[in-house]
Amino acid sequence: MNTQVTIAGVTLKNPVMTASGTFGSGMEYSRFVDLNRLGAVVTKGVANVPWPGNPTPRVAEVYGGMLNAIGLQNPGVDVMLERDIPFLKQFDTNIIVNVCGKTVEEYVEVVEKLGDESAVAMLEINVSCPNVKEGAIAFGQKADALYHITAELKKHARQPLMMKLSPNVTDIVEMAKAAEAAGADALSLINTLTGMKIDIYKRKFVLANKTGGMSGPAIKPVALRMVYQTARAVKIPVVGMGGIGSAEDAVEFLLAGATAVSIGAMNFVNPYVTEEVVKGIEDYMAQCGVEDINELIGAVE
Repeated sequence: MNTQVTIAGVTLKNPVMTASGTFGSGMEYSRFVDLNRLGAVVTKGVANVPWPGNPTPRVAEVYGGMLNAIGLQNPGVDVMLERDIPFLKQFDTNIIVNVCGKTVEEYVEVVEKLGDESAVAMLEINVSCPNVKEGAIAFGQKADALYHITAELKKHARQPLMMKLSPNVTDIVEMAKAAEAAGADALSLINTLTGMKIDIYKRKFVLANKTGGMSGPAIKPVALRMVYQTARAVKIPVVGMGGIGSAEDAVEFLLAGATAVSIGAMNFVNPYVTEEVVKGIEDYMAQCGVEDINELIGAVE
């Protein structure tokens, strides 16, 4: 039974990876999960310099999921190269680094530094960051801005680029096509949906930031629809994410056209979930007589 999939020339032993920002950089979950069992570990977003993140409170539970306004707190790319990448090298899994920034130049700096690290198999670019030069509108909310940053990063990147698309747009297909036209090697989606929670007794916003990114099971139908639309519209591989918490969820995304899946918020609910999904997919394949997992990709009728 073959569970291998290939994304932009990178072979994964199975299609299960972690969603950025929910798994630290692997070290934090290595006591619960055998990282050797995962197709890839996607790190928390990293910038050119340390980011302090947003003020607290910055996490809140909501029906069917959670809101977060962490603000991409991270120690910076130099710490990642000195501490996190050497740790992940011990394991037989692909290392995918998520990259963030406030300007194109900041992204480029990180991409260039990571280009010298051969252990990094792929870069996932978080385009939901606010572009400070364009009135803080996210890079991923305007097709021309997404095209520009993708094309610019392609000039500097030594690893394949996977652009992580924001669902907070009018037309996800327009954004996907813009990234593909600019040279993206793969796409991942969806990032979080913008949401809000109010404490009715204090009459205050629950998050200090007022709004946050919603993730968890409640967003899965939206994510699945967007992955299906995107996979049909582009020729490059798509990685699906959004509310995946079981093997059944993961298989749905594969059938919708995703080549692989990322598991995010459910890591907070069940720290063993990624490994359980890997085994669950294998059990599903055995039960349904599927010899090659690639038979499932886009097979929905």
